Amino acid sequence: MSMSSESLAITALYGGAMALIWTIYGWRRRRVSRRSQALLNDARDAGLAEPASLHPVVDHACCIGCGSCIDACPEKSVLGLIGGKAHLVTPSACIGHGACARACPSQCITLVFGTEKRGVDIPLLSPEFETSVPGVFIAGELGGMGLIGNAIEQGRQAMMAIAQRGRGHDDRLDVLIVGAGPAGFAAALAAKQAGLSYVVIEQESFGGTVAHFPRGKLVLTRPVELPLVGKVQFRETSKESLLEFWQQVREQHQLQMRFNERMETMTVEGDGFVVATSQAQYRVRSVLLAIGRRGTPRKLEVPGEELPKVVYRLIDAEQYRGQHVLIVGGGDSALEAAWTIAAQPGTKVTLSYRGEAFARAKAKNRNEVQAAQETGKLQVLLESQVREISAKRVRIAKGDQEIEVANDAVIVCAGGVLPTPFLKSIGIEVETKYGTA
Repeated sequence: MSMSSESLAITALYGGAMALIWTIYGWRRRRVSRRSQALLNDARDAGLAEPASLHPVVDHACCIGCGSCIDACPEKSVLGLIGGKAHLVTPSACIGHGACARACPSQCITLVFGTEKRGVDIPLLSPEFETSVPGVFIAGELGGMGLIGNAIEQGRQAMMAIAQRGRGHDDRLDVLIVGAGPAGFAAALAAKQAGLSYVVIEQESFGGTVAHFPRGKLVLTRPVELPLVGKVQFRETSKESLLEFWQQVREQHQLQMRFNERMETMTVEGDGFVVATSQAQYRVRSVLLAIGRRGTPRKLEVPGEELPKVVYRLIDAEQYRGQHVLIVGGGDSALEAAWTIAAQPGTKVTLSYRGEAFARAKAKNRNEVQAAQETGKLQVLLESQVREISAKRVRIAKGDQEIEVANDAVIVCAGGVLPTPFLKSIGIEVETKYGTA
């Protein structure tokens, strides 16, 4: 065989191999694209196309379709490739980890709050988490970052910024921390580490939002750095285990925390503030707000809501065993309450939601609700509204009909009235985000 014939044979061999590789690559790419498009279509058909919180927006002009963002997302199946570009295919499942943006090699992903249809109120903060009022800082959920790991890190960083202002030499506290959730807890540790004088006040109990999770709820966290403790490796752990660990740390370091004490007013005094609470008055140099976004529970404003059987969060599903329970709401807290109570022996649960789909809830909770429906323990009434609550029954409007169901207890999970008016009253600027970074 001549040299030219050998060259032709080798070229043909390599050419055929490359053609096969490209054929397989193209087939896989099309399969991935079809699967991602199907997920997006399902989300749109189910009314689940609106992300609930911080979420990614992909610049398709620079996206190279490498899939790094998809692999980095801890929730999985939130992002997918369609036509060789990354897309948010299950928007309601996105909970704002931000890992996708960090993993993108082309820096094509921007994390934004809100959408064109749904605005989100966010306080204006500096990179050090200081508000438009000098000396007042915000960390955690109130600033738009709801994950436990994010809240802990923000509480730590905000306190580092406060510590850089120096310690005071008068009778004022260096900082008052409002809220004893993840952000406030981390901030208290950082304040003690920095040698600052501080007090934490909390209107309810230790743990903030975490304390209100249903019993046994799994809390997904990433490794975090706790001041005075070091790196803590948590992946999937229960609410009880996490709170027990926090409590041990709190006792070990004798953190100054006061519970059942609500912040009421804050006024400027020189280069500091006077904060009045339901129990005391504090003169402070700085304030860190770590109060979350729940605010005051949103009421139904219907007759009978003042009855003692009406509550605004689930504490223990077991207490409703053998009862007829109405859950009102369409978010994760409502769905979790519905399926966990429905699992109790002899319990009948009705879930009423004014929307046409559970657009704000995670897939896991939607699946659990569907499974409970199939067993007959849970009745779901979408596009419905409670009209009246009486001692033993509730009246619910659905379309042109009114339905009456037996009832022993009502749990309203309709969110909270955000503390935006309070923030504005003390001079903090708030911006409504409609899909902006």
